[in-house]
Amino acid sequence: MRDIQMVDLQAQYQKIKPEVDARLEAILESAAFINGPEVKRFQSELEEYLNVKHVIPCANGTDALQIALMALGLEKGDEIITTTFTFIATAEVIALLGLTPVLVDVDPETYLISTEDIKNAISPRSKVIIPVHLFGQCANMEEIMQIANEHGLKVIEDGAQSIGSSFHFSNGESKKSGTIGDFGCTSFFPSKNLGCYGDGGALFTNDDALAEKARMIVNHGMKVRYYHDEIGVNSRLDSMQAAVLSVKLKRLDEYSAARRAAADYYDKELADVEGIKTPKRLENSEHVFHQYTMTLDGIDRAALQSFLSERGIPAMIYYPVPLHQQKAFRDVRYEDGAFPIAEGLAKSVLSLPMHTELDQEQLEYIVASIKEFVKNNK
Repeated sequence: MRDIQMVDLQAQYQKIKPEVDARLEAILESAAFINGPEVKRFQSELEEYLNVKHVIPCANGTDALQIALMALGLEKGDEIITTTFTFIATAEVIALLGLTPVLVDVDPETYLISTEDIKNAISPRSKVIIPVHLFGQCANMEEIMQIANEHGLKVIEDGAQSIGSSFHFSNGESKKSGTIGDFGCTSFFPSKNLGCYGDGGALFTNDDALAEKARMIVNHGMKVRYYHDEIGVNSRLDSMQAAVLSVKLKRLDEYSAARRAAADYYDKELADVEGIKTPKRLENSEHVFHQYTMTLDGIDRAALQSFLSERGIPAMIYYPVPLHQQKAFRDVRYEDGAFPIAEGLAKSVLSLPMHTELDQEQLEYIVASIKEFVKNNK
């Protein structure tokens, strides 16, 4: 049996090696390293795949979130509502810009931002909602957009873990993750479902004016070279990363199907294991399983994680500390116990290996090991 990885990028690369290598060699020959033809090609391909008017490539997913906020013309102290159960980048950029993060709890079944808590968090200073499409499925974008429209709020989708997923509206319409709000943001970090071989990110929007502003911001606020209309940043996707992403984009739906197949096996085999709750899949969102995250009840998580590690099976905790309990975000507004669902998840979640190259032998070994531990530790 091949070694089990949390994400097996080497095995994935071997399958696309000839095409990737040829594209990278062509860039080295042309020396078009920044804003070259490969970047424009990937941008166009991703716009077509997502059915969105504008894709603005940038240096990483954190920059994408920051640039989206900068493009909205917010003022210091404006409040941005987001979830406490997410990677720190979601709220980090809010604080960096002098804006005020307003954290809310999540749904206990899906781990996605609670729409009821969004409603309760709205104040006269509220300006933006940032839902996080955590672990690979979309938050309730139909209700979130309704809330935003009722209160005159903007929406920035944090889709760093959900590219390729779709949200299905009650009227039968479907839209890709990241194309529903005013902006969508994603990361192309190597371990993402669509990952490059370094850092990378992008913003998506159907708003022409916002797209123009974001394009200026990513390039030092320039529309015309050396004429700076905005205070911007230096955040560009380089040509080599764009080439890798272009090769992988053609296979993204295939990759998503492979992840769902692995998740189907986990679901089936773990469904009746006492103390394990498999992830809930929403009917109105396709899950692309960036992570396969289960919750444990009455099972010693540290002991299970150690047992699996001894057997060569990595298992990770996403996330061990909610944002409101992080030292960087400690706030008198949020005492311990303020967000009981997120705090409970932080103590009980465990993510299993999930990637495009998992084979049947590996899946059977992972599941058998979990069942053995549970059986021997009742």
